Amino acid sequence: MNQVRLGIIGIGNMGTSHCMCISNGEVPDMVLTAVADLKESRREWARANLRADVKICSNAEELLDSGAVDAVLIATPHYEHPGLAVEAFRRGIHVMCEKPAGVYTKQVREMNAEAKKHCDVVFGMMFNQRTDPVYRKMKELVAGGAYGQIKRVNWIVTDWYRSQAYYDSGDWRATWEGEGGGVLLNQCPHNMDLLQWICGMPSRVLAFCHEGKWHDIEVEDDVTAYLEYPNGATGIFVTSTGDAPGTNRFEVDLEKAKIVCEDGKLAVYEMEVNEREFCFSTKEGFRKPDGKWIPMETGQDNPQHAGVLRAFAGAILRGEPLVAAGEEGIRGLTLSNAMHLSSWLKRPVEIPFDEELFLEELNRKRSCSRRKENVREMTFNTEGSYGS
Repeated sequence: MNQVRLGIIGIGNMGTSHCMCISNGEVPDMVLTAVADLKESRREWARANLRADVKICSNAEELLDSGAVDAVLIATPHYEHPGLAVEAFRRGIHVMCEKPAGVYTKQVREMNAEAKKHCDVVFGMMFNQRTDPVYRKMKELVAGGAYGQIKRVNWIVTDWYRSQAYYDSGDWRATWEGEGGGVLLNQCPHNMDLLQWICGMPSRVLAFCHEGKWHDIEVEDDVTAYLEYPNGATGIFVTSTGDAPGTNRFEVDLEKAKIVCEDGKLAVYEMEVNEREFCFSTKEGFRKPDGKWIPMETGQDNPQHAGVLRAFAGAILRGEPLVAAGEEGIRGLTLSNAMHLSSWLKRPVEIPFDEELFLEELNRKRSCSRRKENVREMTFNTEGSYGS
């Protein structure tokens, strides 16, 4: 195999972007050979804009059974991701899944279990923010251990502004039945992933998810969450699609440093001694540990989606590492599920949480979703099947 033959399932906004990325040669080890979409209008777009030899399918099954692909990129509505991935695994087809991995951890855990049965199949997640050199440097600094343990995490990411027109652009958007959540499921899967990738998983969450606070929608558009970590560290995560211009500031306080990421820049306040040591050794009640701000060089290479796909092709062809393994998608989803469940129950939630209880609460929301009648959904059950 000289090139990976890629099929894209779902050619909406993201799927179209991926089509053009491959067609423009941004991933030399990959060639687009098939696409699938339920909407005739999107298939018409494909006929008008893609090469004549790209197979255009009316549904996922047709693409998966076509023999035209070695790998698929799943870019459909969220509920469909796990079921489509499972069907690809069972056909020996490699999978790249758009974020989020799914809507609820129970279905994603089943997807991961199926992936393990097919060790010859490469499974990746489209966590393109992991290619950002700023976040990669943050992870390196935190994981390196030179600055000691994390004491506090604060991430205010309210620059996800969306207007009502955005939410009105599709029947599946911002509904429990169509999308499975709001800002946490649509805009913030990258933030959820980066938060756990850099800082690790919290053990307890208390969240307040305000539904339809700033828009005429049924899902959350404003979230404030308190996090507790196994080592005693605490954190605050704040996000919204209703703030303008919004803020994106990510702070990590460690025993010997403070790391701040804002406006695409990274700075570190490095202390001369560990604060925990200083606290109990100094005789001065008001003095802080000496230190200084250090601007961090992070590099400029930030390949984003193309970088994730290049790594995916490299993993298939040459056994090279992925940007993010598919099985890791459950971690960020665990965070968002825990936040939702905490808000619904109006109490703190331990991680791991009761997945059956979460699904019960989610299905209660779905049962009265106001746009349910306009949404076509493919569901994933415990046997891994999917259907209309």
